[in-house]
Amino acid sequence: MNPIPTSSVLGTALAATDYDGAVAHAMECAVEKKRALLVALANTHLVTLARRDAQFRAAIDAFDLALPDGMPLVWVMNRRLSTPLRDRVYGPTFMLRCLEATQGESWKHMFIGGTDELLAVLREKLLARFPKLQIAALHSPPFGEWSAEDDSRILVAIEKSGAHFVWIGLGCPKQELWLARMKHRLPPAVYPAVGAAFAFHAGRVKQAPLWLQRIGMEWLFRLCAEPRRLWRRYFVFNTLFVFYLMKDSVFPPKTGKS
Repeated sequence: MNPIPTSSVLGTALAATDYDGAVAHAMECAVEKKRALLVALANTHLVTLARRDAQFRAAIDAFDLALPDGMPLVWVMNRRLSTPLRDRVYGPTFMLRCLEATQGESWKHMFIGGTDELLAVLREKLLARFPKLQIAALHSPPFGEWSAEDDSRILVAIEKSGAHFVWIGLGCPKQELWLARMKHRLPPAVYPAVGAAFAFHAGRVKQAPLWLQRIGMEWLFRLCAEPRRLWRRYFVFNTLFVFYLMKDSVFPPKTGKS
């Protein structure tokens, strides 16, 4: 398997690839089933949090692949790449493209995150769209902190499912921290951390129009829809993202990270 080239943004190595490359790489790893492959969908919030928080930085460093989920990340990467990226690899769309490409009895999928009700609706919506999709298991984990018993139950459920793809929809940073902590105990499969993708595809949360997504303004649409929950993420972390970029352009990090 050929490694995907990367470009660093605030110290996070992001894969310089498109949807086709990301899906093909994930499918190749899923077929091999040699180990757990962790896939992060990185936006400005994720890379900024990794820059500020040592524990989260260590978690992201444990991931095998970080895809550029946000257009601002693509713009920064394109300043350094010889062949510029045309688009981001948006988590919810990456999920749909993987599901479309892996319909049939040879592929199994598991979904972890959200309530039982949300997962039931998600299952119905996905099967209506992809009739041959094999959904091996759905798991609604407890809210709050998980015990060792909770972790063990999830591991057993993953093992029993035989899933090639285990989709994690717990939200950032919980999903990344949990996957990194459990990496060496996880059964072999591909584990994409897709955040709000479950809610989007179940029709519980509306996605931003494509034209807003293309100009990097999806955050404004989501902020208007959920101001109480998202104001800190967008106002604080977007500001910090710009600050760190400016700082690094004037004072390049001595560690080689940017």
